[in-house]
Amino acid sequence: MKTQITSAVALATVLSFTGVASAFAQAAAAPPPPPAVTHGPVVPGVCIVSIEGAMGTSTVGKYVQTRIQQIGTQVQSELSAEQTAIATDAKALDGQRGTLDQASIDQKTSALQLRANALQRKAQLREREMQATQQKAIGRIGQEMEPIIRASYQQAKCSLLLQRDSVVLANPAMDITQSVVAGLNVKITQFAFDRERLDQATPGGQTGN
Repeated sequence: MKTQITSAVALATVLSFTGVASAFAQAAAAPPPPPAVTHGPVVPGVCIVSIEGAMGTSTVGKYVQTRIQQIGTQVQSELSAEQTAIATDAKALDGQRGTLDQASIDQKTSALQLRANALQRKAQLREREMQATQQKAIGRIGQEMEPIIRASYQQAKCSLLLQRDSVVLANPAMDITQSVVAGLNVKITQFAFDRERLDQATPGGQTGN
């Protein structure tokens, strides 16, 4: 039973948002610069843009990435504190096995197992909340950026706009990404947001932690 408790606690730690902040970084990071190549002439009316690159290099995109990491650290601390408490109590119970009757041991062990299972469920919930937080924050940037992309498109007199990730190579003179970044930096640099709470609406109108 002690092994089961330890495994549940360990699983909760593993589920503590591994990759959530890095997922945002991957979504928002600018792609690496292409190798040197000689380009042909600019194709009139054809433009390219990197949505991910604009997010990653914009001031608001960097702010969101930092904020996501901060929230993830807060939640990791929350789970770690509960994990430590359960592990400490499990170790104490292990030392009491020579002085407690079997019924008491079973009762305490079951209580610890319930706590470990609850921690595992909380870790899974927090992971989903972090993912929802990330998606909402990126969506907000996308909403702010959409009219800027349109304005940059018109300013560059584009007739066709392609996503840079779908283009193998293109003349950088056709890239309007930096124009989008400049417009986004003027429009917004940060916005307040916190972790999304997915456990607020529960049956019976009760709220959870």
